[in-house]
Amino acid sequence: MAYQELYKSGKLQEIALKLKERLKACDLCPRNCLVNRANDELGFCGAGKLARVSSAFLHFGEEPEIVGKGGSGTIFFSFCNLGCIYCQNYSISNIGEGHDISAEMLADNMLKLKSQGAENINFVTPTHYIAQIIESLVIAVEKGLNIPLVYNCGGYEKAEVLKLVEGVFDIFMPDIKYSDREVSEKYSQAGDYWEVVKGSVKEMHRQVGDLEIDSGVVKKGLLIRHLVLPQKQAGSFKVLDFIKEEISADTYVNIMKQYFPCFRADEYDELKRRITFNEYDEVVKYASKLGLTRYSHDEF
Repeated sequence: MAYQELYKSGKLQEIALKLKERLKACDLCPRNCLVNRANDELGFCGAGKLARVSSAFLHFGEEPEIVGKGGSGTIFFSFCNLGCIYCQNYSISNIGEGHDISAEMLADNMLKLKSQGAENINFVTPTHYIAQIIESLVIAVEKGLNIPLVYNCGGYEKAEVLKLVEGVFDIFMPDIKYSDREVSEKYSQAGDYWEVVKGSVKEMHRQVGDLEIDSGVVKKGLLIRHLVLPQKQAGSFKVLDFIKEEISADTYVNIMKQYFPCFRADEYDELKRRITFNEYDEVVKYASKLGLTRYSHDEF
């Protein structure tokens, strides 16, 4: 893994120090809250000095290429830098259920998952904890961690920070949620989401390229998720156009139908129901029409 070489050269340790310093006026995500998280001041995401983890386990419910035979060693982080009003994990992302843990404990979680046969370590919602993750990774690598790392995020990332951690993550797995400013502001309190996610996904692809699969398991590359919303609220066609035209026609795209109303979705008439077959089918057909060669979709 490339992160092992970064560790041997001392660069991983340097990255950890740089990121930890930035916690003192946190600008690690596009929110730029500038609060002193090193002193447990809280910004938009609600995260403080320590990483808060909701759970860590072998996950068999991710994409088959991520799960493999051993399962994905998934670490779910609490809180989020997006404010999605329909979040299915709102008790974790919005309320912050979980336990604060030290760098040593987070490293131990990685190593335990590896010992259980995990195909990879899958960091879910890592954006606001990137400093703590890299600090823990230094410890984990020293103790023998040597499996692929997955950056599983909502897409609301700073390209500058992604560049700083280049070589650390083998697999990027971002959502692309919306392609409309008003919609992203209304549902996720992030009016600049579309411009931000385009830049961040381009940077991810620059670093790891298209998905590389060996014996049915992802070893490296970009996997994009897109959740179809009712009444075309996600702007799915525009999202797929961007992927085809500005990323790669060979990008692996998982077109998802799992939306269901939860958290505060019932406050919005257009989000009070699941999507229909036709709403989902037209997005899948559009991906095919565009010539995207590696998209996956579910039976409805």
